[in-house]
Parts: sequence; C-alpha cells; structure tokens
Amino acid sequence: MELGTERLVLRRWREEDLDPLAVIDGDPEVMRFIGDGSVRTREQTATALASMERGWDERGFGIFAVELRETGELAGWAGLAVPGFLPEVLPAVEIGWRLGRRFWGRGIATEAAGEALRFGFTEAGLDRIISICHVDHHASARVMEKLGMRRERETVVPAHGQPVRVLAITRGEFDVIHGG
Repeated sequence: MELGTERLVLRRWREEDLDPLAVIDGDPEVMRFIGDGSVRTREQTATALASMERGWDERGFGIFAVELRETGELAGWAGLAVPGFLPEVLPAVEIGWRLGRRFWGRGIATEAAGEALRFGFTEAGLDRIISICHVDHHASARVMEKLGMRRERETVVPAHGQPVRVLAITRGEFDVIHGG
C-alpha cells in the first residue's frame, strides 16, 4: 500500500523506520500535546509501531509512514485509527498525524493528512472521520480546519484528564470541499 503527493510518499512501515520514529517520539516538544505529554522510549515506539501495522491487518486501513519524496527521509506519520482512548466518540475512525519538529511549518501535515483522508473516504469506504487534539494544540487544530473538519465537541480523555477538541468531516462534506 503506497500513496503519493507531489512532495510525499505515504507507505506501510519498514524495519528501518523504528529508529527515526523513536527520535520523533522521544522529542519532548513533539510529544507535548500527545497523551499525557510524556516522551516514548525506543521500546514504547516499537510497541506502537507494531500496533500501527496490526491496524492495517485488522481493518484494511491504518497509519502511513510519511517520507519526503525527494530525500526518502521519514518525516513522521499520518493516517487512520480507531480512537479507543476516547470511548465516548466510538464507534469512530480518527485521522491523526505526527511529524518530527524539523518538518513543522512546511504544510507537510496538511498534505499527508489530506491524502490519508482521501484514502479513508474513497478507498477504505468510510462515511465519517474525526480528529482529536489537545485544546491548546493550535497547529493541529489549524490542519484540521484546512482539511474542512468542523468542531463537534470538547471533552476530557479519561486515562489522563487532558482536555481535547473533537472535529469531524463526512464523506459528503469532503466531496464538496475537495471536489470528490
């Protein structure tokens, strides 16, 4: 499974992705608004990576590795998952992303998430996709808005008490906005 944009390749994970992903997950600034804000060890990243791959096998959709087409560097990830950490929104599929800090501010998250969103509606056959971010994570909120997502609610993640915002988009809304 591989998707592409002008600047990016969205693909399944490879063994050699673990170390660069562990660097991303180990950066306190990257992880500031993720979960309880803790960084991940290499072992925790390996567990998360295995879980991302299982998602593909179990559901036929999942989290893509995002690499720069020009250099082949792993910039981070973007894709679809079931947000089990927030039971009140289930059943649902969430679009999310995480990039290494040096890839911020270049439109990569919007480009990658837009392609993953397109995949979710056109190839995975989803009717509605949500996105969840910490209420203070303004950069992610901007990406969600650029994708055409609308605000649904604010709530708190039960496991760690962090306040989050939930946005959503339907297939019909996506088609109107993105000419689908």
